[in-house]
Formats: sequence, C-alpha cells, structure tokens
Amino acid sequence: MENFRLRVFRAVAEELSFRKAAEVLHLSQPAVSQHVHALEEEVGVQLFDRARGGGHGSQISLTEAGRVLLGYADRAAETMVEARRALAALNDETVGPLRLGASTTVAQYLLPRILGAFLKQYPQVKLSLVSGNTEQIVDAVTEKKVALGIIEGPAMRREVKTERMVQDEMVLIVSPNHAWAGRKGGEIEQKELAKVPLLLRERGSGSRRVVERALKKVGLPLRSLQVAMELDSTEAIISGVEAELGVGFVSRWAVGKVLRLGTVKVIAVKGLEIRRDFSFVRLAGAEMTGAAAAFQRFAMGTKSGVS
Repeated sequence: MENFRLRVFRAVAEELSFRKAAEVLHLSQPAVSQHVHALEEEVGVQLFDRARGGGHGSQISLTEAGRVLLGYADRAAETMVEARRALAALNDETVGPLRLGASTTVAQYLLPRILGAFLKQYPQVKLSLVSGNTEQIVDAVTEKKVALGIIEGPAMRREVKTERMVQDEMVLIVSPNHAWAGRKGGEIEQKELAKVPLLLRERGSGSRRVVERALKKVGLPLRSLQVAMELDSTEAIISGVEAELGVGFVSRWAVGKVLRLGTVKVIAVKGLEIRRDFSFVRLAGAEMTGAAAAFQRFAMGTKSGVS
C-alpha cells in the first residue's frame, strides 16, 4: 500500500547506496536511480548529495531536504501498516505482532495449548511471550511492553483493568511420605499448618498474595507459620515438596501430572478453600484491537477445553 517511490527513497536513505538499495528491493540500479530522480522532480528539491564517492555515486548522503522527507516517509509507512491491520480486522483477518505477558503458572500450564490452537487459526500473527510473576506482568502492561497480560493474582495498580478468564483453585500438596498423606479422610485442621515447614512463592507473586490473604482470613497470618523457603516458581515448590522440604500451596492446573505419577498428594484443609481468577490485564481506557483482541476472544472461547 505504500507509495513505491517513497519505498525506494526510504531504502536508498537507509542503505546510503543505490547499489545496496537495488539489491534489497530486487531492482536494477538504474531503475532505483530513475525512481529517486522522478521523486526529486516531483517534490522540487534534491534529496541526496551524490558528490561523495569520487563522482561514481557509490557513496551518498541525505540532504537537509532528504532528512525532512525521510521523517514524513517513515511515518507514512507506519500509517499504512496500521491501515492494513485495520482493514484486515474488518475482514476478520488477524495479522501482525502480538506481545503477550503471562504469570508463570499461566504461561507454563494454561497457555501452551491455547497458543498452539490460536496460531493454527491465525498463522499470520507473530507472537512473543514474556513470563514473570504477577507484579512483573502488570508492570510490563503499564510500561506498554506487552499489549495484553494474563495474571494469577490481584493487579494492585489503578492504571490497569482486569477481566476474568478462568477460575483456579490453590491446593495443599505434601510428599506421599508425609504423615498427613496417610491421614484418614485426607483432611487436616487449619492449626496444623503452623506446625510444618511451608514453601511459598516469592514476594510479588500473585499466588503468594492469594494464599496469604486466605490464611490470614482464617486466623493464620504469615508470622504464625514456619516459612521454610521462598521459591520463584510453581515447579520449584512441587520439586521441594517431592524432596520432602516442606508442604506448599500450588495451582490445581499444575499438579495433574505429578498426581498421576504419585509423587505428591493433595491434602484438604478443613474450612479452607482458596479460589482465585486467572485474569486478562490491560491498560485502563485502552481499546483492545488487532491480534490482542482476537487472542482474548479466542482464549475466552477455548478456555473450557484446556483443563
């Protein structure tokens, strides 16, 4: 959609060489020179200083007029890219870059199958994914490093808006060799949690915030517990529990495989149920468009089939 003469001009300005621009554009060097000459006649100014390179034109530089036009030409090219995306959206054609952010549990256990199906349906999307804890993903959204995030805890920022994607449950896991694993009925009292080493996620983690709030609500503030370790991922907590370093709360989405293998057991805590939402997060007041909007619609339509 970009004006071809401007495209040639931008290529020559970037390469500062008619020969190299011709290679990039797959044109002959005389054709490139003709397009630039025609553009100079059209705008009425000289765009390149051809005096360098011993008169052979092998090395050139932009004139002041060329630098001014290049700024407008670059903006025009960007506008045409945006126009193409907008027109594609009218035809329900999703193309272009998609920068997603996801907290670690979501990125590892929930997203892979959704992303695989999404990219099969929208192969023209160029996806990049950033993972981190909830706080880091919210920061990435507010700093516009990602267009859309998915988090597993409260956003804690006024600049963003959240929307529920799917519900999750945090469950307590122990080693199969733990005394609680053989408990009749598979249930413990709340106060028993204060008597064992507890493995927690790091500060800034949405999982940690949810667990802390739930325990505090039933009279078990963090200071009353034996926090043995703070770990930076759900996998680290599972591995720590398998190694009998303590007990820990993790997402039910994360334990399907280890439960089937028998390397951990889920233990119910009487009167304690920890539920939370995995939520989309985006800048407040910003309208979702293009690939990001298409992904959110797609994920909402397929989330029920990924459990």
